[in-house]
Amino acid sequence: MARRKLGRQFGWLWAAYAVSAYGSGLGFGAFGLIAISVLHSSPASVSALSSASLIVGALVAIPTGPWIETRRKRPVMITMDLLRFAAMATIPLAYWLGWLTYVQLLLVAIVVAAAKIGFATASGAYLKSVVARDDLLAANSRFESTWWSSIAIGPPLGGAAIGLFGYTTTVVADGLSYLLSALGITAIGGREPTPMKDAAQKVTLRDLPDSWRYLLSHPQLRPVFLNRLAVGGLIMAQEPLVAVLMLRDLHFAPWQYGLAFAVPCIGGFVGSRLAGPTVAKYGEHKVMWLAAIGAVLWPIGLAFIPTGIAGLLLVMVIEFGVIMPMSLFNPVVATFRLKHIEHERLSRTLSAWQISSSLATAFLTLAWGALAALTSTRIAIGLAGLVLLATPLLLLRAATSRDSAPARTGAPGERQTRPLITEEM
Repeated sequence: MARRKLGRQFGWLWAAYAVSAYGSGLGFGAFGLIAISVLHSSPASVSALSSASLIVGALVAIPTGPWIETRRKRPVMITMDLLRFAAMATIPLAYWLGWLTYVQLLLVAIVVAAAKIGFATASGAYLKSVVARDDLLAANSRFESTWWSSIAIGPPLGGAAIGLFGYTTTVVADGLSYLLSALGITAIGGREPTPMKDAAQKVTLRDLPDSWRYLLSHPQLRPVFLNRLAVGGLIMAQEPLVAVLMLRDLHFAPWQYGLAFAVPCIGGFVGSRLAGPTVAKYGEHKVMWLAAIGAVLWPIGLAFIPTGIAGLLLVMVIEFGVIMPMSLFNPVVATFRLKHIEHERLSRTLSAWQISSSLATAFLTLAWGALAALTSTRIAIGLAGLVLLATPLLLLRAATSRDSAPARTGAPGERQTRPLITEEM
């Protein structure tokens, strides 16, 4: 299959995303490492840093959906990037001055979490004005493959950079990546259509509950939405427990733990590249259904990790088994979602989806941490795996033979055929 050319504007958008993704890959886990190694925080405080920032960041982001709905999306994306850059820059500055505190780390994490939701909301809506409807899956697949390659490469390089240059090195790199992302989005150029702001179209905070009602009443979106909350939350809830099991109980070295999760990300690159051909051959619904099943068959095996090289290899096999179908599933769902959400409610609905995802991840992580404390780490990991096995049932009513039909296609500025930009990648 010939590689699709998605145009100059998408090229800059993709480049900006890649810079930001690799920066985040380098900075993966940096806040927790600083909390432990520099501020000598307790394990409970480190867990709270992650969960509380997700919860509060999501709550802070709630008003952004209606606000973004009535504004051009590219300035919003630039603002969110610059906000993250400014917040991240305070950490190395405070560290070098000897003023860094746990409270500052928490506040920065909250700002970054809220800005991430705002950026994702605006960029999801903006993508529909940059590429043709038929090219959305190709675009989302490229974002997905970039994300997984950044996770495969970034954390090992980040660990090496910390060892050579100090604890705040990756925070500096992550912060600068947001600045470069903002410059890349600025370079996109062109005139973005102005959203309608007349009285009939005006969106206010009173419309917020409507976004969740819309998602929960939509016959195609509701099953996918609920499945994503459950799967994403449970997989993320397993991660800190697996870290405790491998690093504390089974005495794996940190480099072994990083390797166990970096190598399988190759499957993410492969799976995301297969999204277009598999959907073309089998259709959206069948690909989502089979990929959802394939991703949840493996996590229960993490409860039985042995020591030594056998344990390391088992984790790699399990993670590869999870990541490959998940990376196939994600761009298909992202495209499916953009096609089915009505344009006039796109931003606030995407915002509601992002906020719900953050809250589900935070609360399930806290719940499974408590479960591990009451039982054991292995039992909690195993129970998460058991519940995951039931999640594909949520997709049974996701869509039927008309799974590609959009809710509405007459969006201002949305590309219906080929993009109007003549320069191509």
